Amino acid sequence: MTDSTNTPGADGGDALVTAFNAVGADYIFCSSGSEWAPVWESLARRHRDGLPCPQYLDLTHETVAVGMATGYGLVKRRPQGVLLHAAPGLLQGSMAVHGALLAGVPMVVSSSESTTYGDGPGQDPGGQWYRNLSIVGGPHQIAQPFTKWSNEAASVHTLPTMVTRAAELAWRAPAGPAYLNVPLEILLEEWDGREAKPVVAPGSTHSSPEEVDPVAQLIREATNPVIVTETAGREAGGFEALVAFAEAWNIPVVEPDSAVCGNFPRTHPLHAGSDIGPWMDEADLILLVNCRAPFYPPSRRPSKATVVVIDEVPQRPHVVYQVLFADTYLEGNVANTLRQLAKRAKDLDETAVARRRAAQETRFAAERTAITQAETKAEGAEGIDPVLVAATLRKLLDGRDGIVVDETITHSRVVKRHLQTADPDSYFYVQGGLGQGIAVALGVKLAAQERPVVLTIGDGAFTYNPVIPSYDASNAYELPLLIVVFNNRVYKSMNMNHRRFYPEGAAADTGEWLGTDLHRLPRLAAFAEPFGMHTETVDVPEALAPALERALKAVAEGTTAVVDVLVTR
Repeated sequence: MTDSTNTPGADGGDALVTAFNAVGADYIFCSSGSEWAPVWESLARRHRDGLPCPQYLDLTHETVAVGMATGYGLVKRRPQGVLLHAAPGLLQGSMAVHGALLAGVPMVVSSSESTTYGDGPGQDPGGQWYRNLSIVGGPHQIAQPFTKWSNEAASVHTLPTMVTRAAELAWRAPAGPAYLNVPLEILLEEWDGREAKPVVAPGSTHSSPEEVDPVAQLIREATNPVIVTETAGREAGGFEALVAFAEAWNIPVVEPDSAVCGNFPRTHPLHAGSDIGPWMDEADLILLVNCRAPFYPPSRRPSKATVVVIDEVPQRPHVVYQVLFADTYLEGNVANTLRQLAKRAKDLDETAVARRRAAQETRFAAERTAITQAETKAEGAEGIDPVLVAATLRKLLDGRDGIVVDETITHSRVVKRHLQTADPDSYFYVQGGLGQGIAVALGVKLAAQERPVVLTIGDGAFTYNPVIPSYDASNAYELPLLIVVFNNRVYKSMNMNHRRFYPEGAAADTGEWLGTDLHRLPRLAAFAEPFGMHTETVDVPEALAPALERALKAVAEGTTAVVDVLVTR
């Protein structure tokens, strides 16, 4: 810490704000709690006096606060600040914090407790802490299972550097949320003004030539290699590096259903679809690039392939059961490792390369034909097929540099297959539980305000979202989205499991499918009407494209648009 002149009246609130300045946070995403008055006073003072501080977002639900920080971090890849309320607010936002952990998004999440309960000197924290808000062991104990690091700031004098440490831990691989409990008494305590040193970006680790060269030789000797990736595109430069690597060696790329972001252009001739199945017996070399869990079931071992894992942290600490069948690890920075391997694409067996290139051209042509046939069939179907929705979106987004945030379940494969995203940071799948999609999309929009952002979501997932607080945030901070609801009036994934587990059960006999019916819900688009948003409900194919065009026009003019599409399946 460095000495600086104390500001009259400076307290723990000032210490926390200056710490987020040092971290380089652009925003503080806050779902208000009674402990944050010292922070609000510090921000008001800084606004009055023209002093630097992160922009404060006043959000009305914990999932919205954390989800927006997640969406922003997916694009910016830098830690932001999140303030929640005590243990209850932390618990309310815990699903979204866990989602940030799975998504690998750095952030510093803070909430509070009381340590004196009114029996100590100084200002009275309020009786609610004694009666209702306190948790045995403190909120940092609650946060431990779903954060990367969880601790307590026990002194106002160490608070700034504790925030710095939390941010540095959150930013380093594997990136994820860190939690800091800041007791209210610490926030109210007088601070001496010593600030934390600004945080700098993490350095990177690199695989050595002695490690990379043998892997390059394995690729050179392979006749039928394949790349499998789930999150290469999440790393800075990872998307571009993967394209260069695949092209240098002419290796097909599979993005399995477990892929949660855009990693490789789906329009690229080397894109080999989403099914890893055929490669399990055919491939002689499988290159797992940023894959958490590529094989399902986990015991499904490739029959003859050598498995190379390319991942900065291949064994994810937050994954309970993880099976990779690795023969070799390259554990440096993924983008750098891929670039190093691309440089070594020399002395290739041109006959083997030509053979696998021809095989991939055949696969790619077959997939393009299948996509075209599926879309032609959807165009001629009665009612609105989900394929038609995704294909129409693709055509309307062409040339607009759009970003799609996806929170569908039943239709997620359709969305990925027919949207055909082809650029870095153009597709993100919401992780860690349904009900975060609108907030994550708002955060993405906050980070990429010049680009149109589309949320694709099922009707079931939509009902899990804190819709009213999300719409409030959209209006308050001028973050227009296009929300497209794939509405089949049923919790389809639950229904499919019931049918799968009990194909000849009582429900199949009587038609009593519990826990799945959503016909009773009102028009989903109507919830946006009180906010002055553009709303449409579409139930016939010929109305789909015009409705989506009008919606995109409304978004371009600054208004969130919700299009509820009644799909047939």
